[in-house]
Amino acid sequence: MVIQKYKEELSYELGELLKSAERIVPIKKGSYLFKEGQEAREMYIILSGKVQISKMNAEGNELSLRLCKHYDIVGELTLFTVDPRYIFNAKIIENGEVAAINITELEHAFFKNSQLAIEFLRWMNDHIRKTTTKFRDLVLNGKKGALYSTIIRLCNSYGVLRENGIEISVPLTNQDLANFCGTARESISRMLTELRKKHIISINKKIITVHDLSYLKKEIDCENCPIEYCNID
Repeated sequence: MVIQKYKEELSYELGELLKSAERIVPIKKGSYLFKEGQEAREMYIILSGKVQISKMNAEGNELSLRLCKHYDIVGELTLFTVDPRYIFNAKIIENGEVAAINITELEHAFFKNSQLAIEFLRWMNDHIRKTTTKFRDLVLNGKKGALYSTIIRLCNSYGVLRENGIEISVPLTNQDLANFCGTARESISRMLTELRKKHIISINKKIITVHDLSYLKKEIDCENCPIEYCNID
């Protein structure tokens, strides 16, 4: 069974969901797990690697919504819908594996296992709260607030404490950050240059190190939300 290989460190709901998984799928950097508008037949649990969830607007501009890693769930918004289709793109940015769960079978499992359904609803509620806080930052705080809050979230999700600050372990281009912030790459480049001049951050080979996280929080009147909600996952 799929669950046997990954049974350690699993929560109840993930363990139960993995029991419903039909197969493990290898994922390759640069390819897509699914694309917006594609017929949805499966939901996925990321077992290893990283997957970026994004949305394209009518002009072809990309807005990155999540950067998902191990044990994150993607494709969940297709459950209990008529003619389900994926509403986001899921691009693989790091090789790994995912567990594929048939949507119809999972819906039946929820009816049979009320505890699983309740736990999944709790997970969805947390996911909605995370998404709400992200859009609040993007809409209310302007371009600078969007960038600063994105860097803070990246620190919470992928930060590694070093002697000189918090190193974000995921390589990021200016365009990557622009996609997360929903703004132009040129604007991101200017703001990053300002932060580097003030020694708030440094960048080496696409790796950002934050030397003064408190500065970023102060600039956007950070509410110090719990880390489980203030992240990029």
